[in-house]
Amino acid sequence: MKCISSLFFLLMISLAGVGQDQSLSYDERGKFIHYEVVEQSGVSKVNLSARANRFFKQKAKLLKMTSKVADTIMQAEGKFIINKTALVLNRPSGEVKYNFYIECRDDKYRFWLTDFVFIPYQRDRYGNFVASTTVGTPLENEPGKLNAAEWKGYINNTGKEAEILTAQFKESMADKQEIKPATKSRETISTKKW
Repeated sequence: MKCISSLFFLLMISLAGVGQDQSLSYDERGKFIHYEVVEQSGVSKVNLSARANRFFKQKAKLLKMTSKVADTIMQAEGKFIINKTALVLNRPSGEVKYNFYIECRDDKYRFWLTDFVFIPYQRDRYGNFVASTTVGTPLENEPGKLNAAEWKGYINNTGKEAEILTAQFKESMADKQEIKPATKSRETISTKKW
């Protein structure tokens, strides 16, 4: 009996530790944010911007480049699919949309993921999981008592997915391959020969 009670106690401690791995912080606006500043000595701003553009082109299915806010800041929109696992079954329960910003300077860059919005999924008549609404709920909103644990799971899954994406981004930005801007050769048309 002592073995079973100690096993149950260890299981409860391990489950309590699982929910504590939230990697998202709050910014000055009260929204969740994943923010990092990375130093890269000897790399110009132009080269860092070119590396970021290359990353956005490689991840075109996940990240859509929306605009360049300024000559040094770029913005993209993306989404994470949050899966719900019950025993053996794994199904999507919703998606989290976010904004991804990057600002490049000489020898360093910073990036942040913010404006996380959750959109729940439902099955359509063909059995596919689709968004049940177009209006999302910000992750900062406090849930009711009934789905508080599920909401914390969404936040933790979002934090894990953000860690995976930022690790891939930092790896792409650390690539030593120099990217030269494409120079367009000017083609001149002679009007003397015809």
